[in-house]
Amino acid sequence: MSSSGFHVHGPHDHAVEHAVEHGAHASAHQGAHEGSGLTNQIAMCTAVIATVGALFSYMGGATQANAGLLKNDAAIKKTEAANQWNFYQAKSTKQSLAELARDLASDDKKPLLQAKVERYDKEKAEIKLAVEGLEAQSKDLDHQSEGQMHQHHRWAQATTALQVSIALAAIALLTRKKWLEWGMFGVAGVGVAVGALAFLHI
Repeated sequence: MSSSGFHVHGPHDHAVEHAVEHGAHASAHQGAHEGSGLTNQIAMCTAVIATVGALFSYMGGATQANAGLLKNDAAIKKTEAANQWNFYQAKSTKQSLAELARDLASDDKKPLLQAKVERYDKEKAEIKLAVEGLEAQSKDLDHQSEGQMHQHHRWAQATTALQVSIALAAIALLTRKKWLEWGMFGVAGVGVAVGALAFLHI
């Protein structure tokens, strides 16, 4: 580990350490070439799976963070839209008062008050357009956030499958069962496939 970075140990890290330690122990006490070959093969595959799992875990965390940021941006847009609607209502009230004043005013003042009514009407139309834009942005951000969360769940599923695969590898080293080694490859394949779905946003 470099002095400028940091590393957080996950479940797969401990599984790798256990698998490698046991593999070394088994190799020291078993002279058979077949057993040593199995140990080396599983240890190498475990290291590869753990590396891919670490990448999937990072992507899962990144997509979860993105989903939170997008959700927050959507909430901000909703608040801005609500504020603009309040502004719209205030303009409507002023317009209504101006219309009442126009109707009660003398003929020489009516044109001035009518101009004010028309100005309020124009301002309301502009505000309404702005509100619709903010609401559309908020909806789009919500949709993007949901997409990121779906992708996060895919990455989490893929990471879990790879962790199960590593656990099977450790058991295979302990029991020397070939079918467990094949199980490790099968579950790892499922994890990689789900990771591909996450990468493709499916």
